[in-house]
Formats: sequence, structure tokens, C-alpha cells
Amino acid sequence: MPHASIDTVDDLFALLEQCADAWDTADRTGDPVDILDHDRQCAQLLRRDFPDDEELQVAGLLHDIGHVLVPGDDAGHGRHGADAVRGLLGPRVARLIELHVTAKRFLAATDSTHAAGLSASSRRTLIAQGGPMTPAEAAAFRADPDCAAALALRRADDAGKVAGLEVAPIQDWRPVVERVAAGRR
Repeated sequence: MPHASIDTVDDLFALLEQCADAWDTADRTGDPVDILDHDRQCAQLLRRDFPDDEELQVAGLLHDIGHVLVPGDDAGHGRHGADAVRGLLGPRVARLIELHVTAKRFLAATDSTHAAGLSASSRRTLIAQGGPMTPAEAAAFRADPDCAAALALRRADDAGKVAGLEVAPIQDWRPVVERVAAGRR
């Protein structure tokens, strides 16, 4: 289902506000935090570990907006989010948002410890997303210039599901998002 692109930082933050009390599954059997809390936790982990990569941090902040844009499309949520922000935030942010699903498939195929630690919801959606990569797919992903950043985003995605964790309010991210958007002009 096509949707309009997000053209302004104001529109993007309005969408993020819609992520409060929105869940990755309609029946709330998925992650233990709403999408806004999850995305803020993910972005905060990336800010801590990659303080100089604001595009990666913003990708973490937005990686699950596709769940709100097209509810119920687990397999396509990365692509929907990427398509919506590409014009505003650029190709790298969009690509990292899309690659967070691909990175899960890669890690499921190549890192048994990581695969064993996936949440029940992530294990369930992995099947809809194509399952673990084949060896050929994994080799191609390793060669991708965004592989390391996509894996960092995925690891933060898997770690950012802590109920009750205190994180920065959404408006603290506005200057970062504005800098990334300004880099597109």
C-alpha cells in the first residue's frame, strides 16, 4: 500500500507522536514496550555507542515507523519507513531503516547466540521476513558498505525493548533530526 512521503520535520515528529501507545502487534503480544519507547531506546543506544553517526541514530529513532504507516505488514515495515523518509532524511537513513530487517535475517543465519536471544515476536516475524539468510545472501550482505551500521542498528533494535527504561523525551531528538534533514539541502 503506497503512502505519502514525510516532507517536513514537523510531520515526522507528528508521526512519532502517533507511535506512542502503538504496538508492533495489534494484540500487544509482541514487544513489551510501545513503538515510540522502543525507537527511543534504540536511538539512545546508538547515540551512546556511535556518538558521531547522527544518521545511524536517526535511523534507530525511526526504524519501526513503518508499523504505524502500514499496520500489520511485518515483512514490509522497514521498506515502508524507508520510503516515507528518504526525501527528507536522505538515502543512507532510509537504507539503514530498510536494512534493519535484512540484518536480522543475516544475524539469524550467522550468529547462533544472537538468534537464540531474539524475542518471541522477532522469531515469529523472522519467518514472514524471509527467514535466516542463505550463505549466498549472507556473503552479499557482508560486502554491503552499510553492513556494519545495519548490524549496529539491529543489535540496538534487539536490545531496546526494556519496559520502564528512562530515555530522553522525543523532543530531545529534534535538533539531531533537523541537522540530518539539513544535510539533505
